[in-house]
Amino acid sequence: MGDANIAIPLNEPYLPAFKKYEKYLEKMYANKWLTNGGPLLQEFALRLQDYLDVPYVVLTSNGTAALQLAYRLYNLQGNVVTTPFSFIATCNSADWVGLKVKFADIDPDNLNISPAAIEKSIDENTTAIVPVHTYGNPCDVKNIKKLADKYKLKIIYDAAHAFGIKRHKRSILNQGHASAISFHATKLFHCIEGGALIVNNREDYQRAQNMINFGIDAQKGGISYTGFNGKMSEAHAAMGLAMLDDIDKVLEKRLEHYHLYKQLLGDAVAYPIWDKSSTQNAGYFPVLFEDKKQRDSVYEALSRKNIQSRAYFSPSLNSLNHFTKNQSFDCPVSEIMVDRVLCLPLFYVLKPTGIKQICTIIKSTLQSQSLRLKEAI
Repeated sequence: MGDANIAIPLNEPYLPAFKKYEKYLEKMYANKWLTNGGPLLQEFALRLQDYLDVPYVVLTSNGTAALQLAYRLYNLQGNVVTTPFSFIATCNSADWVGLKVKFADIDPDNLNISPAAIEKSIDENTTAIVPVHTYGNPCDVKNIKKLADKYKLKIIYDAAHAFGIKRHKRSILNQGHASAISFHATKLFHCIEGGALIVNNREDYQRAQNMINFGIDAQKGGISYTGFNGKMSEAHAAMGLAMLDDIDKVLEKRLEHYHLYKQLLGDAVAYPIWDKSSTQNAGYFPVLFEDKKQRDSVYEALSRKNIQSRAYFSPSLNSLNHFTKNQSFDCPVSEIMVDRVLCLPLFYVLKPTGIKQICTIIKSTLQSQSLRLKEAI
């Protein structure tokens, strides 16, 4: 993003028409209310609640803050079990608030955390499961709930990629005790910076609202909780409102790009298997290659044409030193998949000609590699 030498970037944030954003900023100026739960934030929360079909939305400064809020909201202690195949914020957010992180391996088909691996990782100090809907693809929520009920654990979903996803026609964000979303500029829906915690009842909602306001009790006055400054500002809420005005056309265009990729690439590559009962939001376009050598050859071929792609996610988080002190985690599937995966460019203004160029490069690279292998044999 922003590099003139890049022909096709990995991502480019969608920006609503400036006049649309300006319309909301004018309200902020007129109100002279910049933060602390102003009118724009209240409007945004209600509209978002309705659009996502969820009971309570707590808007936060970012997605990491939403996760940390959830850990404090449910007074988690000891350790949490999560996936090694994710962005670093998933586990760093837990580590930052003093929770030990344990990793459970992933399913090779959908790249989500494996319920069987979760159960093997649970011990007497485990207080929660923190699954990730990887690329927006819903986890095995049914079996994760069974485990949580069996061991009396909380479920905090990292739903950073799952904006607008429905499973069996219901929002995936209603699963578990809470779901954290990211509204970072790289996401299909953004507030420049921002996030939200979705909770299921009024009591959790009110306590969470107090906690992101330094623990100040809005109803009773005084300070009733431990807290921090995790609030979203009016300027960020204004961008969220402008984005909501346009989100349906953004999703429609991204899905067009997603399906064009699938049509052009066909079975030249493999894909994570999407949950059949769930919708798709085209937040990412991940592809899987046979091995690291094949993946890297495609990455290099794209790079030579100044086309960005990313091994997303890498590394497998169970390999990071600050999580492996005095312990080790056996996650062979994750360790293999970080060497096979590549995310391709996907954003609103990406042109079909760009997608065709990317797919041509990928297929020709794979064909050349296959021919060289045959010649060597």
